Amino acid sequence: MAYQWAADAVLLVHGVFILFVLLGACLVWRWRWVLWLHLPAVAWGVYIELSGNICPLTPWENHLRGLAGQAGYSGGFIEHYLLPAIYPAGLTSQIQWLLAGIVIAVNGLAYGLLWWRRSRL
Repeated sequence: MAYQWAADAVLLVHGVFILFVLLGACLVWRWRWVLWLHLPAVAWGVYIELSGNICPLTPWENHLRGLAGQAGYSGGFIEHYLLPAIYPAGLTSQIQWLLAGIVIAVNGLAYGLLWWRRSRL
C-alpha cells in the first residue's frame, strides 16, 4: 500500500510541476522570487518536449507501481494521462512541438505583460 501511495504522490508532483511550468508566471506576478524557480522549470519542460525524452518522474512512478504490484505504463506522463483526454491519436513529435510552443507562448505572454506593467510604473 505504501508503494501505491508513493506512486500516486509522484503522479501528483508530476501534475503540479506541469501546471507550474505552464502557469507559474502568474505566481511571479505576486512573488518575484518565484521567477528563479519558474524559469528553470520552463526550460526543463520545453527541453523534455522538444527532445522527445521523458521526465525522470515517469520511470520512478512506474517503478513504484511495479513494487505495489500494479502495471506501469510505457511512454511519458503526458502520453499516458493527458493525451487520451486531449489527443486521441497518440503522442507524435508534432504534438510535442505544439505543447512546447504552448508553454513558450503562455509564459512569453505572461512575462511580457509583467514586463510591460513594470515598465509603465
